[in-house]
Amino acid sequence: MSHKVSSCEVIVVGGGAIGAACARAAALRGLQVALCEPGPDRAAASPASAGMLASQIEPADDSIRGLGVRGRDLYETLAPALRETTGVDIGFWRAGIASVAFDDATADQLRDAVAQQRQAGLRCDWLEARDVTERFPGAAPGCRGALYAPEDGAIDPAALTRALLADAQRVGVTLVPKRVLRVATAENHGRVTGVTLADGTISAEHVVIAAGAWSPGIGGLPRPLPVEPVRGQMAAAPWPSGTPPAILYADHGYVLARGAEALMGSTMEHAGFDGRVTDAGIAQIVSGAARLLPALATMRPTRTWAGLRPVTPDGRPIVGADPETRGLWFATGHGRNGILLAALTGEIIGDLLAHGECDVDLSPFAVAR
Repeated sequence: MSHKVSSCEVIVVGGGAIGAACARAAALRGLQVALCEPGPDRAAASPASAGMLASQIEPADDSIRGLGVRGRDLYETLAPALRETTGVDIGFWRAGIASVAFDDATADQLRDAVAQQRQAGLRCDWLEARDVTERFPGAAPGCRGALYAPEDGAIDPAALTRALLADAQRVGVTLVPKRVLRVATAENHGRVTGVTLADGTISAEHVVIAAGAWSPGIGGLPRPLPVEPVRGQMAAAPWPSGTPPAILYADHGYVLARGAEALMGSTMEHAGFDGRVTDAGIAQIVSGAARLLPALATMRPTRTWAGLRPVTPDGRPIVGADPETRGLWFATGHGRNGILLAALTGEIIGDLLAHGECDVDLSPFAVAR
C-alpha cells in the first residue's frame, strides 16, 4: 500500500535493497513502518550492482569478512522465502567465485589468503593454473592460479530490491513516494520526532537513515556522515556460447554470468553525483573482463550503466544507533558490499528497533568510530 501517513513507529529513509530490508525486518517484528522513497535515482547503487556475494574474495578486515560470510549465508533461506511470499526469484546462485592471479606476487598473496581463511574455518581452495583451465574452460589463459571460494556466489540485485519491497508491503509497510528533507528532533537533538517532507511531516519514534550515497544530504542530522559517492561503471555483453557460466574476479574487475548475459565491472571513481558512463571507464572494464574470459574481447557491450556506491573512509558501513539522538539509526555506507550485507543489515536494524540489541558487535560500524 502507498498512501499518505501522518504518524508511525518507524520511518525508513531510502528504498534500495538496504532500506527495503530494514523496513521489512522491522515490520516482521510487529512494528508499524513507513518507507520513504521518492523513486529510484538512475544512479542508485542497488539496481546498478552486479549482485556478487563475494564475502571471501575482496580483501577485507576480519570484522567485514565475518559480517559478509554471515550476510551471504542468510540468502540460503531468504531466497526461497521471498519466492514463496512474493513470487520473485532473486536469482540466488551459489556457484563459487574464483579470484585469479596473473602474476607471482598476486599468487603469493592469494595463497596466503587461502591459508588464513581455511584457518578461520571457511571453505577456500587454491587452484593451480591447470585446475583453473579445467574448471573454467576458456578462462584466464596464462594465469598463475586462483583463490576459489566455493560458497560465494551472486543474486540479482534488482530482483532482490523488488522482492524485499513487495514483501515489506505484504507485512504492512506503508510506501511513501516522497523525499525526506530533514530529520525532526526535540530537546537539542535529544530524540527523534519524525521527518519533514516537502508537503508536510510524519511523526515517528524511530528514523532509519538508509539512503546510500544520498544519506549525508538529509537535513537535521546531529553529525556529518562520512559517506561519499564512488561511481562504479558496468557493462553487459552476450555470455560466450559454449562457455559454462561462472564468476571470475581479478584486480577489482570481474565478469559474471546472469542468464544469457556477461556482466562486467567495475570502476571505483570519485566523480561526485555524476552517474554517467565514460568511454575510458567502459574500455577499462571490458579489457579487464576479456583478460578473465578472452571470448569477450570480440563482444561489443550491449548496454552500459553506472551506480554511485556509498563509501566511508575506512571501507566499513555505518550501522547502528546514533550515540546522542534517541531513535536515530543508521544503515548506510556499505560501499561495494551493499547487496552482500543487505539482508543481514535488515535483521540487525530490525532487532535493534524491536529489542534495543542485536547479536552482532557493532562497534567497528559505529557512526562515531
